Amino acid sequence: MTLRTPFKLLAAGIAAACVAGAAQAADIKFGFAAPLTGPQSHYGEDMQNGLNLALEEANQKGIKIDGKPAKFVLVSRDDQADPRVAVQVAQQLVDQDVNGILGHFNSGTTIPASRVYHDAGLPQIAMATSPEYTKQGYETTFRMMTSDTQQGAAVGKFIVEKLNAKKVAIIDDRTAYGQGLSDEVEKAVKAAGGQIVRREYTTDKANDFTSILTNIKGSAPDAIFFGGLDAQSGPMKRQIATLGIKAPLVSGEMTRSDTFIKLAGDAADGTYASLAGVPLDKMSAGKDFDQRYQARFKKAPGVYAPYAYDGAWNMIAAIEKANSADPAKYLPELAKLERKGATSEHISYDKNGDLKEISVTIYQVKNGKWEMVETMVSQANN
Repeated sequence: MTLRTPFKLLAAGIAAACVAGAAQAADIKFGFAAPLTGPQSHYGEDMQNGLNLALEEANQKGIKIDGKPAKFVLVSRDDQADPRVAVQVAQQLVDQDVNGILGHFNSGTTIPASRVYHDAGLPQIAMATSPEYTKQGYETTFRMMTSDTQQGAAVGKFIVEKLNAKKVAIIDDRTAYGQGLSDEVEKAVKAAGGQIVRREYTTDKANDFTSILTNIKGSAPDAIFFGGLDAQSGPMKRQIATLGIKAPLVSGEMTRSDTFIKLAGDAADGTYASLAGVPLDKMSAGKDFDQRYQARFKKAPGVYAPYAYDGAWNMIAAIEKANSADPAKYLPELAKLERKGATSEHISYDKNGDLKEISVTIYQVKNGKWEMVETMVSQANN
């Protein structure tokens, strides 16, 4: 017994030293919320993977904040793409003392949740593209992607000038995203000399659009724009073909997915979709990101993963610059951030928290695959 005592003491000393060393590492928690179940879960998973890749890489770098090694942790919550659930989730994340928010995904969940985060003084970088998100006057709101104001202007101009569509019908799903993008497209179509011959409405749960499309067919549009999700645009495109409507379907980034092609089937060809940003292989470090993402997750990244990745690194960079994870201390650094990321060589924010660089790409389905048509890149005026 006496011979084993020194070994016990030595083991205890080593354990104590390990505990002391572990205590020196500071957990920096980022709250994340998005649809992780239900028909939009593929969006949430894509976003979450991009965030996790960024945090894992940051932890491997051994970043020190205030002299202590930082461990970045993602605290995930499923907001079910439901505004009411999103507010509850937001309060849960605040109560868990997270240091910042990376999310939500949908505009309809992001906007009400942003009020909770603002009141708690938490910086938030969201995927949401509705212009209303950053028009609230909150100093805590920032984006991962180009806003719908910027995207809608480019799409409306493309419809009239490149598709030669003078008569345009618009359908939106009444969500903050769908309605907001459709409103901006309508403005741009009119500004380019086009005419809105029909404006119809549906929901993000619908799958039968026959009556809406029949009404639109009577207006003989040159193009149909839909603001909404791939879960709706897929069946909608099939029904457009069944009704013999020849006008092309144009939509936003939610439609620019493999899910749309699966749902639309043989009818998918000819569909156009806009996407904030540039193609992955044309991004600043897109090819490198693609390789690292596929090595980690064993599949190709979706549309949102690289933007989520950059959003996470934007917050990490601001914390590193401030040498503090205190939201009040790193928020000013986030506001004046300038960095080169995976998606762009010039990531920075304007006074509202919108990205200064405006980039929009138009895609078309050809032979069952999305192919790039053109990319437009410019700088915001403010």
